[in-house]
Amino acid sequence: MKRILGLAAAAVLVSAPAVAQDFSRSPSFGTVNLSAGFTPDPRTVEVVAGGTINASNAASGCVGRIASAPDVRLNWSGGGSLPLVFRTRSSRDTTLVINGPDGRWHCDDDSGGGTNARVIFRNAPSGQYDIWIGTYGEQTAPATLVITEIQ
Repeated sequence: MKRILGLAAAAVLVSAPAVAQDFSRSPSFGTVNLSAGFTPDPRTVEVVAGGTINASNAASGCVGRIASAPDVRLNWSGGGSLPLVFRTRSSRDTTLVINGPDGRWHCDDDSGGGTNARVIFRNAPSGQYDIWIGTYGEQTAPATLVITEIQ
């Protein structure tokens, strides 16, 4: 009986799909390396926003649909007095999900004006920022990630 239960449990573990955002994966649209006071400012990255994963899986309060792999990874060397700002630009309703260097999740839906998202880090710590651009809905959409120190 124990053997049958063990095999059944193993089958469940093997067949269960991994449905979550995964910051250990390579970013789909590249890695950006920036330091405080970077030029040109803003830095932009063209992406395809959206995916099959509900962003609320990352953290409570996140919305939209995101991909498993990060869209963009930012390696940030901070130290400046200006904030680090992430914004989306798209004709569709976009969301932002960011895993910061401290492992905390930061999310936004419409703070960037209209249906664009914005996340601001004041005194942004140096380190790796994994960024997902989601869509508020099932469809993917072209979008631009804007990284700036100018609010």
